[in-house]
Amino acid sequence: MKPITILLVEDNEGDILLIEEVFEEASIINRLAKVKDGEQAIRYLKKEGEFRDVGRPDLILLDINMPRVSGHEVLVFIKNTPGLASIPVIMLTTSSAETDIIKSYQNHANCFITKPIDPDQFVGAIRKINNFWFQLVKLPSGE
Repeated sequence: MKPITILLVEDNEGDILLIEEVFEEASIINRLAKVKDGEQAIRYLKKEGEFRDVGRPDLILLDINMPRVSGHEVLVFIKNTPGLASIPVIMLTTSSAETDIIKSYQNHANCFITKPIDPDQFVGAIRKINNFWFQLVKLPSGE
């Protein structure tokens, strides 16, 4: 199995720690790159500044409600940028608003997951993401 890089775009430190813990437990991900807002995510994907030497992520976990640039804006950037558009994007958010769900899919999100409030259920959801996206699905190798 080739090394997997996930870009986690998340501003909640507690959620970051839980996600790191689950992926570490799974032992299949070589790199979990983290940025804390949409502006950093776009700079990471453009390989600007401190991100100039990063590789293309295989999967993006994207929160919606973030400072500076929203997850919806980041999603539009990704899906409208040649070389990035084929990266699967999972909207992983506290929102369960129908407008956020519709907008995410209209902008070509690959799936939309509402973060469970209960920590055990949240860990379970991350494990399911791991099982589906890294054990069942074949990810693109890049454009």
